[in-house]
This record gives sequence, C-alpha cells and structure tokens, in this order.
Amino acid sequence: MLGRTWLGAALVLGVQLRALWLAAAVEVHTAKEVVAVNGTNQRLKCTFSSSSPVSQQLSVSWNFQPEDLGAHEPVFYYLKEPYEPPMGRFKDRVTWDGNIERNDVSIIIWNLKPSDNGTFTCQVTNWPDVYGTIGEVRLRVVQKVSFSEIHFLAVAIGSASVLMILVVTAVIICRQRRRKARDRRLEAADTE
Repeated sequence: MLGRTWLGAALVLGVQLRALWLAAAVEVHTAKEVVAVNGTNQRLKCTFSSSSPVSQQLSVSWNFQPEDLGAHEPVFYYLKEPYEPPMGRFKDRVTWDGNIERNDVSIIIWNLKPSDNGTFTCQVTNWPDVYGTIGEVRLRVVQKVSFSEIHFLAVAIGSASVLMILVVTAVIICRQRRRKARDRRLEAADTE
C-alpha cells in the first residue's frame, strides 16, 4: 500500500514539474518564409517571450542550414553583446538589429546571394528558461521580384479604372452628339 502511495505521489509530482517546465520555456517567434532579391539586404526578424525577466545571461544563437542539407553553419551569437562570425560565408555580411529590452533578437544579412538559400534558426536562452522553441526562417533568394497577388490586384484595379473612365467619356460624347442631332432636327422642323 505504501508503494502505491509513493508511486502516485511521484506521478503527480512528475506531471506538475512537466507543467512547470513547459510554463518556464522560452518561446521564439519568426516568419516562416522570407523571399528576398539577389544582392539586397534582408532583416531576419526573431522575437521571444519568456516567463522570466531578461537576464544578464541571455544568449542568442543564429545558425544556417543550406538548401543542399550541408553542415550547419554559425551565423551570429549574442551574449551581453553581439558577436559577428569570425569566418565563414556570413563573415562581414551579418549585423545585429535586435533590441533585448523589446525581446527582439533580429539580424540583417547583407548582399544576399543564391547560396544563402536555406533555413536560418534562432535560439534564445534566458536563464533560468534554458529550454524552449527554436525559431526557423526559410530564406529564398530570387533574381527578381515575382509578380505577386498585390501587383496583380493593383494592375486589375488600375485597368478597371481606366476602362470605366473610357466608358463614361464615350457615353458623354454619345449623349452630346444625340443632343446636337436632336437640336438640328428641331431647328430644321421649325424652319419648315
């Protein structure tokens, strides 16, 4: 009987600790996919929420997984201050654009190249919240901006507006011609 009591207490304690662990985890938020034009700069936004206040031990790690599934590469690291990568493809091409007080740990990648296609991960550790989600951003570098739905909508509205103006102008011209023709007929009828 005593064994069952301990087992029950251990199970209850385990469930409570798991719930506490989940409540204390850092949550990281990113855009799922970003499309950028070759040769431009792109801000990779990453924000976080934590059940603990921002600590002096807060650290941020940005990593990169190329599209060809090559090895993970470090991109950026933050611990009390930003640390740019000393080597690799992002050396001299990445800068800190975050604000820790606003829970923003974003970076900017400069001079994008097609070889930058892949997945960037953003991981935040805020002691004592050392566990949590890892944010992922899939970056696609394109040669030129594609014709998006917004561009299509703008062209459609513009075309419809021009067409409406042409129709209204044609109706006004037709009415004026009919009025002039009617006035001529009335003048002709009056002179006879």
